[in-house]
Amino acid sequence: MSFRIDPRLPLTGEVRRILAEEIGKALHHLDAARSRPEQALHKCRKRLKSARALLRLVRSGDETFCETENQCYRNVAALLAGPREATALIETIDRLAASFPKESADDGLGAVRDRLIAHQHELHEGSGLEAAIGAATAACEEGLHRIDRLALPDQPEQAADVLAEGARVTLRRARKALDKAGSRGAADDFHDLRKAAKTHGMHLSLLGRLWPTPIKARRKAVDELGERLGDLHDVLVMRALLEADDQPLGPPGDTKLLAKLLKRSEKQLKKSCLAEAAELFGDSPKRSTRKLARKARRSGCAAGRGRGIVGRSSSRSGRGKEGVR
Repeated sequence: MSFRIDPRLPLTGEVRRILAEEIGKALHHLDAARSRPEQALHKCRKRLKSARALLRLVRSGDETFCETENQCYRNVAALLAGPREATALIETIDRLAASFPKESADDGLGAVRDRLIAHQHELHEGSGLEAAIGAATAACEEGLHRIDRLALPDQPEQAADVLAEGARVTLRRARKALDKAGSRGAADDFHDLRKAAKTHGMHLSLLGRLWPTPIKARRKAVDELGERLGDLHDVLVMRALLEADDQPLGPPGDTKLLAKLLKRSEKQLKKSCLAEAAELFGDSPKRSTRKLARKARRSGCAAGRGRGIVGRSSSRSGRGKEGVR
């Protein structure tokens, strides 16, 4: 099955299906992480992010369920953050070496990379990783059993309002983070922009049948921005480690070149990320999501007429938010 909501089908069933698929895949990657943690942990966290993006998209339709489950999978991802970050830091060193081949030709990054590899091995071979995988697995299995508690509006008008509201909230988050990143440039601002961009990219996949703009080009641009913001995040994390009092990356003599390359990379990435984000999130969120809501409403109503169930809804009644129509 696909990571895409079919507007011709009841929203509750579609969201339950996709959520179960994503958590099921996360469990598969957790099992693989016992023997191959480097890539499997990354894939698991990606599935958890997809599940959380779905929950954010439909949050207004069942706030209690979505907030509870979102927090659950946030906690699961946090259990796996340390081992995954250890791998990401090594990847950052390798990207710096590839981006600045002349400066790093004399293996000036080698000592830091060796320390990071040793740290990665400690995390992956210790009992802590097994305990984290066990706790994450138990939480995901429990989450699977709770999926049938989700109840969303299934009537076309109400379902359309839910989807449009979720998409609009994320676009507003992205616009706000972009404004802050442009004016202050703090690490947290770019991190918030990254999270919003990643969520929006997943919403584009979920709403592939409904998004009112040329979706392939937009999805490609959002994915590229997300990758660059991810690289920037890794650079900022490493700079923070470099400036830590306990010198986890090594003494100044070993990290002099690293500090120089991190500074240059940060400057380049911030400039390109701000330019790309301005292109993507400069328009009014209301304009796009109004079109989305109209298209979702038409698709749902047409499907309802075909099934002879116009007017049926889930047990949740009530109108959607006024501004979405």
